[in-house]
Amino acid sequence: MTASILGRVMLAFDGQHVPASIRRRLAEAPAAGLSLFRFLNVGSPGQVRELSDAFGRAAGAGPSGSDQPVLIAADQEGGQLIALGSDSTAFAGNMALGAVDDETLTERVGRAIGLEARAMGVNVVYAPVLDIASNPANPALGIRSFGDDPTAVARHGAAMVRGLRSAGVAATVKHAPGMGHVSADTHHGLAVVAADRRVLEAREFVPFRAAFAAGVGLAMSGHVVLPAITGSEDLPATLSRAVMTDLLRHDLGFAGVTISDALDMRAIDQGDGLAAAVVAAVRAGIDLLLTAADPAARARIEAALTGAAAGGAFEAAELAATDRRVAALRAWLGSAGPRPDLSIVGGAEHQALAREVAARSITLVRDPASVLPLRRSRILAVMPRPTDLTPADTSSTIAPALAQALRGRAATVDEVVVEPSPDPSSIDAIRARAAEADIVVLGTIDAARQPAQRALVDALAGVGRPLIGVALRGPWDVALYPERATVLATYSVLPSSLDALAAVLFGEAAASGRLPIGAAAVDRR
Repeated sequence: MTASILGRVMLAFDGQHVPASIRRRLAEAPAAGLSLFRFLNVGSPGQVRELSDAFGRAAGAGPSGSDQPVLIAADQEGGQLIALGSDSTAFAGNMALGAVDDETLTERVGRAIGLEARAMGVNVVYAPVLDIASNPANPALGIRSFGDDPTAVARHGAAMVRGLRSAGVAATVKHAPGMGHVSADTHHGLAVVAADRRVLEAREFVPFRAAFAAGVGLAMSGHVVLPAITGSEDLPATLSRAVMTDLLRHDLGFAGVTISDALDMRAIDQGDGLAAAVVAAVRAGIDLLLTAADPAARARIEAALTGAAAGGAFEAAELAATDRRVAALRAWLGSAGPRPDLSIVGGAEHQALAREVAARSITLVRDPASVLPLRRSRILAVMPRPTDLTPADTSSTIAPALAQALRGRAATVDEVVVEPSPDPSSIDAIRARAAEADIVVLGTIDAARQPAQRALVDALAGVGRPLIGVALRGPWDVALYPERATVLATYSVLPSSLDALAAVLFGEAAASGRLPIGAAAVDRR
C-alpha cells in the first residue's frame, strides 16, 4: 500500500521533455498523471504531443503499467488562462461566453478546446470555472467566470462540460464547492466564503449540481473556508470531509474523481503542517493530489503519503473507492477512439469560431452622445500592457493590439501602451497627446483595483475630446467612466476581441453582447 498510495499524485516538472528524475520516479512507483503548465512545459503543439506520449510510455512501463491512459492535464480555460500555448486557438473565455449567452456556442467552444487538447495528447482539461462573479473584489476570478447569475453559470458550465466530453476529454469543474464570493487570492492566502447554508445553496452550489448532473469527470477543490459547512473559520474545503465527501458526494451527487487545487498554494500550510494537510486531504475524500514543479515540495508530499499509509492512517475501503473512480475515468478516456490530427490545433474552423465568440460578445453599455459609428478621425488609442495579474493568468503572452485593430479604419491612430499602474508623468504626457486627437479610445484592464488607471480615466475625461472607454477585462471597469463617455466591454485583450471591438466602433457590426453581471455591479462610482 505504501507504494500504491503514490498513484494519487499528479506530477509536474519544469521542462519540455520528461526529465530523468521523473522517469526514475515512474519506474519506482505509480502516478496518476501529469499537469502541464504553459510557462514550464509548452512549446509547439507537436512538442506537447511528444511530451505527453513520452510521459505516458514512462508511466506505462512502471508499476502502474496499464493499457489505459494516464491523465495528462492542462488549464486550457480560454480567456486569461490559455495553458497550451499561442498555437492553440485563443477563445475569449467564460465571461465573453456569458455575454453572448448562447449555450450551443459554449458547447461548440468546449468541443473545440477538447479536440485541440486531445490532438496534443492532453485528455483532462482543468475547466470550466464554475465560481460565480458575485464579488468584484475577488482578485483571482474576474473573466474566468461566466457571470454573476447562478442559473446562467450553471447552464454554460454544463454546456462546456458537454462540449469537452464530446471531444473525448474529461472536464474538471472548479473550484468546488464555489469560491466566487471571496476577497482574497488563494494562491497567496486563505479565503473565506462567509455565507450561510441557504445562500450557498442558492448561489455557489447551483452550477456544481448542474455540472455533476451533466456527467463531469473531475471536480477540483477550492482552498476556501466555508464555516457554514465545516463549522470552522480556518479549515480549507480541500481538507474537510464535510465538504469533499458529505457535501459533494452525498448532498450534491458527485460520482466522479476529486482533485485538489495545487498544494503549493499559500492557502495550504507550506511549512511543518504540509504533511498533515496532505493526509487530511486524502482522508477528507480527495482522490488525486495536484503538485507543482518543485521536486522538494513533491518529496515532502509523497513522504507524507507513504508514511501515513504505512501507519494505517487511511481506510482501505476509501482507498478502494478512489481506485474504482480513477479506473473508471481512465477507462472512459481510453474509449475515446483515435485522437485528432495536430492540424486541428489553431485550424481555420476553430479560428472562425473564436472570431464568432469575440464578435457576439462585444457589449455596448452606453453611447449618450451618439459618438458611434466613428468616421475616419484622428484617434488616440491607449491601453495598458497586458500582464499576469494572478498566477492563474497567461495574459503577459498577448501583445497590446488596440491601435492595430483600429488602424486602416481611422485616418490616423496614435498609440500609447502604458504600464498597468501608470505614473503621474505618464498620465500627464498622455493627456497632452489626447488634446491633439479627435477621439480618445481608452482601454482599461482591472482598473477597479488599479488607482493609477482610474486617475488616467479622470485625466482623459477632462481633456474635452469625446472619450470611448473600453473594459478590456473585467466589466466592472465600466463604472469608472463618466456618464458622458461612450462605454463598451470586450471581456478580453485577445486580438480577435479587439478586432471585433473595432468593427463595432466603425459601424461594421452591431454590439449584441449583454453584461453578464448585474447592473448594480457597474453603477457609476
